[in-house]
Amino acid sequence: MSDSPYFMVFSTCPDERVAEHIAETLVDRQQAACVNIIPKIRSIYRWKGNIERDWEVLLLIKTQKAQFQGLEDTITELHPYELPEIVAVSLETGLANYLRWIDSTLEPEE
Repeated sequence: MSDSPYFMVFSTCPDERVAEHIAETLVDRQQAACVNIIPKIRSIYRWKGNIERDWEVLLLIKTQKAQFQGLEDTITELHPYELPEIVAVSLETGLANYLRWIDSTLEPEE
């Protein structure tokens, strides 16, 4: 496991309306510093014994590892899928000023 305090979280949504609602809620709750919404990705996967093909919307979520559990809870609460994709990778490096911005964005407001 990486010592980096930063995560990039990936989650797919059925449409842009759901994606925007989740993204705005994560940013509003200070569980994510930034969420990119990438429309019209093609997903092919096995679900309940069948190969499925769907157009989805991808969320790229920049956050701190310390925020992950709350972020996961929020996505699970708001997501319409029975089993939403919520996977994270450690950010090993990045522009120092950007990483500081993530930290300052996720600090509790006074």
